Amino acid sequence: MAFPALSTAPSNIRLLRVALLLLLLVAAGRRAAGASLVTELRCQCLQTLQGIHPKNIQSVNVKAPGPHCAQTEVIATLKNGQKACLNPASPMVKKIIGKMLNK
Repeated sequence: MAFPALSTAPSNIRLLRVALLLLLLVAAGRRAAGASLVTELRCQCLQTLQGIHPKNIQSVNVKAPGPHCAQTEVIATLKNGQKACLNPASPMVKKIIGKMLNK
């Protein structure tokens, strides 16, 4: 009768290890979620739009090139809460940025 207890012991240890690993991952995830906002070290705009109707734009954020990204990024926050990356070289986007700066 000692054999069944021995055969379940390794699976209990394995289950305990998995449970501890899961607990550590959840704790680390909660800590990261509560941490202060850290700037990502990569470009945020992988694809850009040539333009968007100015009526839909709530605000525009222009990020200059830096160590995080070699390109100028134009991120428009829309009135519905979505964010859209705009092509900074597009004539329409240049006009939108000019209007936003004049406000």
